[in-house]
Order: sequence, then C-alpha cells, then structure tokens
Amino acid sequence: MSAQEQDHWWFVARRAIIDSLIRAHVPLPPEAHILEAGCGTGGNIPLLAQFGTLDAMEYDADARALASARGLCRVEPGALPDAIGFGDTRYDMIALLDVLEHIDQDEASLHALGARLAPNGRLLLTVPAAPWLWSDHDVLHHHKRRYTHEGLLQVVRAAGLKVEVSGYFNSLLFPLAVAQRFAHQWLRRDAPLDARPSPLINAALQRVFAAERHVLGRIPFPVGLSLYAILSA
Repeated sequence: MSAQEQDHWWFVARRAIIDSLIRAHVPLPPEAHILEAGCGTGGNIPLLAQFGTLDAMEYDADARALASARGLCRVEPGALPDAIGFGDTRYDMIALLDVLEHIDQDEASLHALGARLAPNGRLLLTVPAAPWLWSDHDVLHHHKRRYTHEGLLQVVRAAGLKVEVSGYFNSLLFPLAVAQRFAHQWLRRDAPLDARPSPLINAALQRVFAAERHVLGRIPFPVGLSLYAILSA
C-alpha cells in the first residue's frame, strides 16, 4: 500500500478530491489543528499537513513506522473508538479516510471523534459505497462493510453528529468498475483488482476520477463507488 499510494490513480485522484472538499466545505482557522485517525502508511499526510498542525494515529505498527518516517507530523499508536490519544486536544478538522469500514464499532467511533472536535470543527469522512458490490477486494482489505448513503447517515446521526454535506464520489468510473468487478468474480482471476495498470491507463483513470472535484458538493451524483460526508458536532 505504501508504494501504491504514491502514484496509483485511485490514491492520487482521491487526494485531489479531498483537497477540494476541504477547501470548499471545511472552515479552518489560520492555525488549524488537524487529526488523521487511521493514517495507514501516511499517504495523506503531506496533503493534510498543508492545512495546519497535523497529528496522526494508527493502530498497525508497521504502517505507523512508515507514516512516521515521513517526518511531517506526530504519529502515535491509537485505535477507535477508545484510544484516540493526544491527550485532550481538540481539533478543527479530523480526517477519517476509508477507515470506518474496518472498524466493528462504527457508531461509537464517530461519537468518540465528534467529542474531539473543536468548536466549529469538522469531521471529514470517506467510506466505500454500494454493499451489493461486496467482493474479494473487500475481503482482501479487511472491510467489515460497505455503506449505502442512507445507511451511513443513520450511523452518523446515531453518533450525535450533524451532516453538513454528503454524497457519492468516484462516480464517472462507476460503470467501468462494476463491469470489472463482476468480470473478476466470474473469471476468478488471481490478480488483485487494485493492481496498478499501465502508465497510460493509470494517467487516464486518474484524470477522469480527479475531474469530479470540480462539481463535487455542487452537483449530486446518484451513485458512486465511495461516499463522503463532512460532519459537525
């Protein structure tokens, strides 16, 4: 994953979309305090560190070491919902990027993170969408679930959080992804779905996916491979 995060089309385009969502929908003060909960190997750290002073927590020791080696922020052990760390620091933004689907206690985790938001703080959340697309890809990545839009909003509200804006993304490539996933399942291919394609295809997919940043939050997509939500306490 550490190698893939640098130039695989999905990671690169998702960072462009996250950047756009933050700039458009997250009101950050000049000296913002930011937390990434579940930073993995740190692929989002350079992006998030541009917006303020960043802390990051990660459960897995190997991933945490790779994230810490970037030298851009404090990276400490942590787990949701009960071991967020960093004392009682309150954050102007908390990023939870494709993490919630890995956690058994999703409602409790959102509630715990909401309690760590500063006044006017925001929680930026992304998760995989469309439960009917469950496949070996989800098993490989240790997912517990995929979400419907309404199902995600129910968990958010049960956690006591308010939805500022939400919707689908990775929508332009949705038909292609669905066809690929069903073909992969039917043919029982051994190659992972997220293997990096050729440079030409990788660049093309990156451009198409990243293009969504220009309309996200303004024009709702009816479906997509992922969901985003920006939440407040």
